[in-house]
Amino acid sequence: MSRASGVLLHPTSLPGPWGQGDLGPEARRFAAWLGSARQRVWQILPLTPVDGGGSPYNSPSAFAGSAGLVSLDDLIADGWLDASDPEVVAFAARCAALPADRIDHAVIRDGREPLVRKAARAAAPHVQDALQELRTTEAVWLGDWARFHALKQQNGGAAFWTWTIHAPDPALVLEEEVVQLFFAQQWARLRSVAAGHGVEIVGDLPIFVSADSADVQAHPELFLLGKDGRPALVAGVPPDAFSPTGQMWGMPLYDWERNRADGYAWWCARFTSLLRRVDRVRIDHFRGFEAAWHIPADADDARAGEWKPGSGPALFEAFQAALGVERLPVIAEDLGVITPAVDALRDGFDLPGMRILQFAFGGDPNHAFLPHTYPERCVVYPGTHDNQTTTGWWAGIGADERDRVAHYLGHRLTEPAWDLWRLAAESRAELAVVAGQDLLALDDAARTNTPGLADGNWAWRAAADAFDDHLAGRLAEVTLRARRA
Repeated sequence: MSRASGVLLHPTSLPGPWGQGDLGPEARRFAAWLGSARQRVWQILPLTPVDGGGSPYNSPSAFAGSAGLVSLDDLIADGWLDASDPEVVAFAARCAALPADRIDHAVIRDGREPLVRKAARAAAPHVQDALQELRTTEAVWLGDWARFHALKQQNGGAAFWTWTIHAPDPALVLEEEVVQLFFAQQWARLRSVAAGHGVEIVGDLPIFVSADSADVQAHPELFLLGKDGRPALVAGVPPDAFSPTGQMWGMPLYDWERNRADGYAWWCARFTSLLRRVDRVRIDHFRGFEAAWHIPADADDARAGEWKPGSGPALFEAFQAALGVERLPVIAEDLGVITPAVDALRDGFDLPGMRILQFAFGGDPNHAFLPHTYPERCVVYPGTHDNQTTTGWWAGIGADERDRVAHYLGHRLTEPAWDLWRLAAESRAELAVVAGQDLLALDDAARTNTPGLADGNWAWRAAADAFDDHLAGRLAEVTLRARRA
């Protein structure tokens, strides 16, 4: 990518009348707004189904689209829902009573998604041709996921290794297939609008999937599981700045020898499927492909883990072969415990890594996250979805760190979020990305995710008028000055 800039904002954080942002009118409006602000990138987070806390990084599917992102407005406009339906009216009233800036995940799960499924049942007899095309295009995962989802319902939501019912209800399978068709159609509309405004979409590929997922159920041989089908070892990270005992994520780790034996077929299918949706991919926890932290599943915390080798370059060579390209459209999330071997894996495929300005001012005058040290081939952020907002970060740092920031910028900060964004934009990094919350100069109440914290994440939403013409003009001015338009 030539010199460019963009905004990090997940669709769930957009405004709208239905409890959380989605792929509908507000998302298309935001894509157009990015174009008016002279941005060339919209970076999102995973689009897959979420866990109970709203996180898409512990998903029951590495491939499927989230039913919670399907727009009720579009379903009404397409004739699959009736705006006067008492259930729709009641849900609209329920959403209107919620705080406008927060997502209630239980409301989305118990109120919104049933309406999407009601629409799917209404649409099913009328969309068979489009559904058959989707079944063909996404054959590698759609059937497995639809059956898994149906059986999950039939077994009362229990983990798949405890199921007593093993014959999926065909009606439930069809219903979920139509939900995935809705998602695909609405995403295609949104992506077309973004492309029409010169905006590329950067998607996100989490390295791990949930233990209780369609992927593990359908392909148990690809994971390190015990005889009962549960993970024998789970993923996480050792003690770090986020947690003195490390993080124990609970997701299963990969049997890389078995993955290698079939040419990384599942991984290549996952990668190419995502690239049918987005223009380039940020690969989360990139360092796990060099070595991952393996924790015994029965351990008390992550300190009991150890580093064990990952796929190494062979997986990325398989990606290149699958796409028929020399340079992969990938951003490597190379944060955390990074070794020379991780750097070599990233640089061996000429992948841009990430730089976080909030981490740059601890006192090392040549810290790798200070802009004067950047290679051109990198992506810079003031902060990401896993960090504090920049306003919140600034409020929490001490006087010495503030002085170092001011010395580096050459002036005292009056608007920390915008001052750090200008510094990022004016750096030599090929891509600079700012979180939507930082454009709005919001404090940590708007933070997307706190790693290691189980509750209260993935809940912030922007106000209805947040991304207005004035903000677009201001963002465009910084972009033009930084020669990123």
